[in-house]
Amino acid sequence: MNILMVMTSHDELGTTGRKTGVWLDEFAQPYYDMIDGGATVTLASPYGGRPPIDPASEVPSALTNATARFAGDTVAQGAFHHTEPLMDMHANHFGAVFYCGGHGPLWDLVDNVFSLSLLQAFAASEKPIAAVCHGPMVLKNVRLSTGAIFLTGRHVTGFSNSEEEAVGLADIVPESLENAMIARGATYSKGAIDFQPYVVVDGTLITGQNPASSGPVAMTLLEMMAVRH
Repeated sequence: MNILMVMTSHDELGTTGRKTGVWLDEFAQPYYDMIDGGATVTLASPYGGRPPIDPASEVPSALTNATARFAGDTVAQGAFHHTEPLMDMHANHFGAVFYCGGHGPLWDLVDNVFSLSLLQAFAASEKPIAAVCHGPMVLKNVRLSTGAIFLTGRHVTGFSNSEEEAVGLADIVPESLENAMIARGATYSKGAIDFQPYVVVDGTLITGQNPASSGPVAMTLLEMMAVRH
C-alpha cells in the first residue's frame, strides 16, 4: 500500500506575526498508524523540504506518544526534513492520499494547482482521499473532470466554527472551514463534543474533525485500502 501524505509549507498565521504550519501530531499519529499497518508512506509539501511545525503543537500539553516516537526516530525525521515537492507527485503512483491539518493548509493548499490536479486524479480513479482537521479545506476548489464541484452532495467534517472560536482564531483564518464546506454544497457535521474524535466516511472520502481524529482517519483509510485489495 503506497500512501501519499501531504503537508503545508505555509508558516505565517495571517498578519498576526505568529507562526503556524502542520500540527505535529496530525503528522505523527497517522504516519505511524500507516507505517505500522504495512503501508509505504511518501511525504510531500508544496515547496518540498521540511514543513513548518505549528509551535502550538509542540507545547507539552499537545505532545503525544506518537510525537515522542517521532522525536527519537531518525528515519522518520529524515523523511520529514526532505518531503517531496508536490509538483513531482503523481496520483498513479499511490493508492491513496492523506492531507494533514494545522492552519497552514488554509493559505497554501486551497488553490495549489498541483494539489487540485492530484485530487482530481484521485477522485477520477476512485482512490481513497483522507483529510483531517483543516486538511479538508484542500477539497474546497476541487472539480471533477466533468466540471462538477467535488464536494457537492458529500458528507464531510473538519475543524468546526466552535473549535476555531475556542482556539481564538475565528477572526484570523482566511475562511471558516465549516462555512466553506456548506457553501460548496456539502453536508457538514461535527461530533457532539468538540476536540474529540469524529470521522465521516462518504464513499472513498474520509474526513476527520480535529487533531484527535487523525489516528481514527488513518485507521479508517487502512481498512478501506485493505478491502479494495
